[in-house]
Amino acid sequence: MNTNWIKVFVAAFFEVFWVIGLKHASNFWAWSGTIIAIFISFYLMIIAGRKLPVGTVYAVFVGLGTTGTVLSEIFFFGEPFKIAKILLILFLLAGVIGLKVVTKENSKEGENA
Repeated sequence: MNTNWIKVFVAAFFEVFWVIGLKHASNFWAWSGTIIAIFISFYLMIIAGRKLPVGTVYAVFVGLGTTGTVLSEIFFFGEPFKIAKILLILFLLAGVIGLKVVTKENSKEGENA
């Protein structure tokens, strides 16, 4: 895996934090952290999109972010566990992994865009 895909995964990781922050932030520090997570998340996604196909980058970003957000809500915030929800998340992850596997890079790493 190259650094551009790592950027997409890190961006999705931060997406989970800002989505949770949008729902649960209630003070200055929580909102500040949410804004920082939004900036990091979108910055990394945009940078990765310069070398990788934008549609695939966005699909992987949103799919992983959605998965992380749903699982975080279940494990940390008391969202009810439903087997159908987990099966649908697994189906979503299968699509995200499939997109990642079949996508070729536009250019070699290190070349100018």
